[in-house]
Amino acid sequence: MMVKALLFDFDGTLLDTNELIIQTFMHVLEEKFPGQYSPKDCINFIGPSLRQSFTEIAPDMVDELVASYRKWNIEHHDELVTQYDGVVSTLQQLHAQGIRLAIVSTKRVDMIERGLKVLGVGHLFEHIIGFDSVQHVKPHPEPILLALEKLQVAKEDVIMIGDNSHDIEAGHNAGVKTAGVAWTFKGEDYLKQFSPTYILDNMTDLLTIVKG
Repeated sequence: MMVKALLFDFDGTLLDTNELIIQTFMHVLEEKFPGQYSPKDCINFIGPSLRQSFTEIAPDMVDELVASYRKWNIEHHDELVTQYDGVVSTLQQLHAQGIRLAIVSTKRVDMIERGLKVLGVGHLFEHIIGFDSVQHVKPHPEPILLALEKLQVAKEDVIMIGDNSHDIEAGHNAGVKTAGVAWTFKGEDYLKQFSPTYILDNMTDLLTIVKG
């Protein structure tokens, strides 16, 4: 197999934003619905877009809740995110080998760019597909198909990599190979239910996979 391009989810895949996401949801929900939600409940909101999550919680308050979430999240972003082992060095090696890299996320592009700045790897990615780049977010295939179009690569030459069911299902729906990351907050067994092509125990596993 010849791999020409890798598409990465961002949160929970390249950057550990789990604590940031959970604390932000808890701040917003405790303010609006005191005592009704726990940090464990907020794990379910990791992966879907903000609008999807808040539509489930309070469909008549979505805009207000999204605005509150973004304000607190931006203020606390840099202090609460952490790096995963091996991510930065692996991305650098993949890029040096000529593997083309793009991000396909349910997050807004400006916040993805902020996270990439924390990691110091923004220059390695050719394209960023975010929530605000498409009409339909993952698991719909549109974001992945847009990335393929921008990169001008064939489906069979691409792997979609992520930490959530949305990433794997979007890959299946778009007809590309998929890889789930074992460091997903929801656990490796959870991801295996969605039949990814590969499970990565460490990001460095990609260095072997791309060689075929």
